[in-house]
Amino acid sequence: MTVVTRFAPSPTGYLHIGGARTALFNWLFARHHAGKYVLRVEDTDQKRSTQDAIDKIFEGLSWLGLDHDGDVVYQSQNAGRHAEVAAQLLAEGKAYRCYCSPEELAEMRETAKAGGPTRVYDNRWRDRDPSQAPADIEPVVRIKMPLDGETTISDLVQGDVTRTNDTLDDFVILRSDGTPTYMLAVVVDDHDMGATHVIRGDDHLNNAFRQFHLYKACGWEVPAFAHIPLIHGADGAKMSKRHGALGVDHYADLGILPETMRNYLLRLGWSHGDDEIISTQQAIEWFNLDSVGRSPARFDMDRLLNLNAHYLKEADPADLSAQVMELAAAGTDKSLSPDAQNRLTKGISGLVQRVKTINEIADSAGLYLFDAPLTFNDKARDLLANPDTQKHISELAEILGGVTLWDESQLDTAVREYAERNELKLGQVAQPLRAALTGSNVSPGIFEVMVVLGRDETLARLEQAST
Repeated sequence: MTVVTRFAPSPTGYLHIGGARTALFNWLFARHHAGKYVLRVEDTDQKRSTQDAIDKIFEGLSWLGLDHDGDVVYQSQNAGRHAEVAAQLLAEGKAYRCYCSPEELAEMRETAKAGGPTRVYDNRWRDRDPSQAPADIEPVVRIKMPLDGETTISDLVQGDVTRTNDTLDDFVILRSDGTPTYMLAVVVDDHDMGATHVIRGDDHLNNAFRQFHLYKACGWEVPAFAHIPLIHGADGAKMSKRHGALGVDHYADLGILPETMRNYLLRLGWSHGDDEIISTQQAIEWFNLDSVGRSPARFDMDRLLNLNAHYLKEADPADLSAQVMELAAAGTDKSLSPDAQNRLTKGISGLVQRVKTINEIADSAGLYLFDAPLTFNDKARDLLANPDTQKHISELAEILGGVTLWDESQLDTAVREYAERNELKLGQVAQPLRAALTGSNVSPGIFEVMVVLGRDETLARLEQAST
């Protein structure tokens, strides 16, 4: 058997964290079993579905690196097939036309709320002669559900879950305008796509019991179900915007790396021993549904940022530099130095040590991206206004200009010897140098900065700061 999973978002909004994790779990399960991962857009709600939402979902999945197999399936394009299945069920006596008025249905709901029967719909048209149908009502089509007994779903995450059949209504599969309902469309599409495993949030667990019987009525094999607990906030409450219940694109804009997000989403409800840092290749090798927990996972923004700090340090310098340059260039009207990419690639390892997002790197990368003249922050400006500082910078510029081998060791020696001759502590010399070379009071190691900038740019900045 070839494993086939699917991710089936509704394009009525952004790709949120829960949806992204569901996509990841489906993708990993398919890749682990060398199977297929299919993307289906459930756009049957044409009033709420938008092209912008579809584009955002595609962009989010692409950013996460979750490539699908084959063409995207659009559920709205299968409406004819859905209606065909409904007609077949009618012909076989497994479904029937219901002519209830809106007022009758409202009365049934009120009766159920008041402690009436466990089923909301009272099956009044289940075995009724259609000749009694009112002329002014366009019927819906309902599936015949079992009237007694119970149904057990052997869920791959939740275990065996049982519902008594007297809680399962004869639900609508075709609306009065001939359009399919979600229940019918999902079952038909999953069958036609060959889905062997339906992995989704546990808010769909109740739907599984209805879909189970629809599969049986159609004479089709029921796929394996796996319902994943939802994601809560760090405080245990249902996810909201204050917890981070935002689109995946929001996290990309914050400067989170896609590999960080994949690792973090993987660990939201799934574990592999004590492993916290899990590469995508390891995830594919290790992923299984047995290790998905049954309790809601908790989204913690601080943990996500700390994980991102790790991945920033592990990132390829050239790739990371390219992302930082693009971000920095978009946020300024200044021209980048011709040597900006080379400098940033060489100096990126020093910049990532104190940050947690790409955005923070971009904020501090200006010392490598732009040539003199620099912009100075207040602390750097105050330090450089001191006459003694001016004297030291001028003298150091002359000394550094004579250094034969431009590396950290030689530069360190030259500056230390200057400090000792003038009975100064190293910090009393290094801080003015930092202000002059970076425009800030905070930076990577100053000798590292000099090497990355190179001799000419270093001396040009010292000259600017001492005049």
